[in-house]
Amino acid sequence: MARICLSAMASCLAMILGLAVVGTASAAKAPDAKSLNVVLIYADDLGYGDLSCYGGDIPTPHIDSIARDGVRFTNWYVTAPACTPSRYSLLTGRMPIRSLGGLDRVLMPTNPNDQDHGLRPDEPTVAALLKRAGYRTAIIGKWHLGGHGNVEQFPTRRGFDYFYGFTAGCIDYFDLKYGHMSDWFRNEKQLAETGYSTDLMTADAVRLLKQQAADKPFFLYLPYNAPHYGKGWDDEKKQFKNILQAKPEDLKAFDQMADENRRVYSAMVKALDDGVGAVLQAIDNAKLQRNTLVVFISDNGADPRHGGDNGSLRGQKGTLFEGGIRVPCVMRWPGYIRPDTTVDEPCSTLDMLPTLCGLSGVDTAGLTLDGTDLGSLLCGKVDAVPERHFFWTYGNTHAVRGGPWKLFSRRSGKPMLFHLGKDPNEKTDLAAEHPDKVAELQAAYKAMCETVGR
Repeated sequence: MARICLSAMASCLAMILGLAVVGTASAAKAPDAKSLNVVLIYADDLGYGDLSCYGGDIPTPHIDSIARDGVRFTNWYVTAPACTPSRYSLLTGRMPIRSLGGLDRVLMPTNPNDQDHGLRPDEPTVAALLKRAGYRTAIIGKWHLGGHGNVEQFPTRRGFDYFYGFTAGCIDYFDLKYGHMSDWFRNEKQLAETGYSTDLMTADAVRLLKQQAADKPFFLYLPYNAPHYGKGWDDEKKQFKNILQAKPEDLKAFDQMADENRRVYSAMVKALDDGVGAVLQAIDNAKLQRNTLVVFISDNGADPRHGGDNGSLRGQKGTLFEGGIRVPCVMRWPGYIRPDTTVDEPCSTLDMLPTLCGLSGVDTAGLTLDGTDLGSLLCGKVDAVPERHFFWTYGNTHAVRGGPWKLFSRRSGKPMLFHLGKDPNEKTDLAAEHPDKVAELQAAYKAMCETVGR
C-alpha cells in the first residue's frame, strides 16, 4: 500500500485546526475543475474501530473499496465529538465556537431554548458557495443545524436546491418520526412515509444521480443517520426512548455476535455499507466516476453503550479524547487520487470547504475559514500544505494538538498532556514531565480564543 508520510516534509500537516485563514486560496486546481462533481457521505456515530478497512470486525466491502481505489486517512479529525457542531464545521469550514446561532452544542427539538438556534444566513455553506458557481446542490438525510419545523432554518434556505430527510438529531428508522413527532420532509413539505430510513435515503440518492445532466456539476451531501440509534416513543412511560434499529434480513448476517447491541449496530452498519455500494454503482453506471470526488467521513466517534467501537482509542462520543474526535475518512477520485494510498498526518473536517471550493475553482476570498485546501495533497503534492494547530472546545473541556503533542483540559482540574506519536491511545499523562509544552499549548489555545472573541 502506498503511504504518504508528510512529517519529513518541510511543509507538513503537523497540526489539525489552524488559526483563521481569510480567503484560503486553492493550492492546486485539478484539470477540468469546473466539471467536478462531489458526493459527500457523512455517517452518524460511526467509530474508528468499526470499518473493516480500519481493522474493525464489521465487513464493509463498499466503504473499503473507496479506500482501495483512493485514500484512507488515519488521523482525520472532526471539530467536536457530537452531531451539531461537527456538521456546522463540515459545511462552513469554521470552528464551532465561531457559530452565530449557538451551534457549538447539540440542538434538541424538545428543548424550547433551541427553537431559535440554527445556522445563520450570513454563515455561507459549501453548498451555497458551489450553488453560486453553477452547481446543483442537494442534501439527503440528516440536517441537525436548526429547523425543527421552522422552514426558515431548513437546508433549502442555506444553499441546497433539494432536501429529503429530517431536521432533528435522530429519527425512528421505520416510522420516520422523532418519538411521536413527525420529522420527514421533501424540500419544505412534510411527508407521511414509512420504510427503513437508510434505504430510503439511498434510493433517493440513486434516483438523483441517474437524473444528473452532464452539462452541470452537482454537489450531493448524503448525511446518513446510520448507525446512530433511533428515537422511539414509550407509550407506557410516555417518554422518548433510544433504540438501535436494524432490518431483520441484515441481523441474520450477525447471528454469531453475542453482544446484542453490537449485533444490531453491526446490522445497521451493513445497511449503511450497502447504501454506499448502491451510490457508488449509480456513479459508475452514469459514467461519472472520472469527474466525481467521493468522500466518506463519520461525524464523531462511536458510543460503545450503543454498540459502537472506537478501536484502541481512548474515549468516545462526547469526549475530546481521540475516540471522540478521530474518525474514519476515505476518498476516491479516479485519475487524480492515487489508489490504495494512506495519509498518516492529521487533517480536519474544516478542510472540506476550502478543498472543495479550491478544486471547483470557487473563490473564497473574504471568508474567514479555519481549514486549509487539501487539493495538492489529494493530487499527490504535499509541499503547499502549511503547519497549523488543532483546537477543540466542547462543554467544559478543551484540547489542543501541536505536532505529536496533545493537551487535554477540563474547566477545573489539572491539564493532561499526551504524545500521540508514542502514545496514540492517550494512556500516559506527561504534563508533569513537560511543563513547558503544557504552557506552550495553553498559550496557543488562549491566542485562538482571542481571535474569535472568546
